[in-house]
Amino acid sequence: MESLVELATEFLQRHRAWAGPAIALVAFCESLVIVGLVVPATALMMVFGTLLGLGIVEPVPVLVGAIVGATLGDAASYSLGRWCGPAIVYRRPLSRYRAQVAKSRLFFRKYGFAAVFIGRFLGPLRSTVPLVAGMLKMKRGRFQAANAGSAILWAPVLLAPGWLATRGAQTVIDDAGSLGGLTIAILAGSIVVTGVIVWVLKSRR
Repeated sequence: MESLVELATEFLQRHRAWAGPAIALVAFCESLVIVGLVVPATALMMVFGTLLGLGIVEPVPVLVGAIVGATLGDAASYSLGRWCGPAIVYRRPLSRYRAQVAKSRLFFRKYGFAAVFIGRFLGPLRSTVPLVAGMLKMKRGRFQAANAGSAILWAPVLLAPGWLATRGAQTVIDDAGSLGGLTIAILAGSIVVTGVIVWVLKSRR
């Protein structure tokens, strides 16, 4: 982890403009079916959060890159499932992950829209739920709403631990004024999204 931070820090100190595209690629791979099962996205996102805390990269390009990459990754998995249908489960290389796909199918059948939203935060399901949503012909508009909404919350959630660990609690409090707008927006969005998840889950019982 430390060596990864050092390598990323050294690269981004010289090429700060690449921070957005780099995290977009990480988020895209993490959200893409099969690829997401092997990409250590959580560790890499913590690296970017650490770099944010150190002031090496700017928050806006990193947040936007993470959101865009995650949204495109899930959209690609959804499109693949919709195009190939259920038969894709029996083809290589996905046939090796039939158990994960079966769990995602049960989860999706039970929670629908909420499954797409929550699935992004559940490691074993995050890269297969969008595929299942496509396989089962979930309406594209509903899928994209859950996809984009979860990505907006997922990005700051995964970046926060590295950023907080670097900045420290007192510094975060001191910086609250300068980060006021962004902080309020993230918190408000998180509250709204959490409320939607709770409401949907309760309505499905």
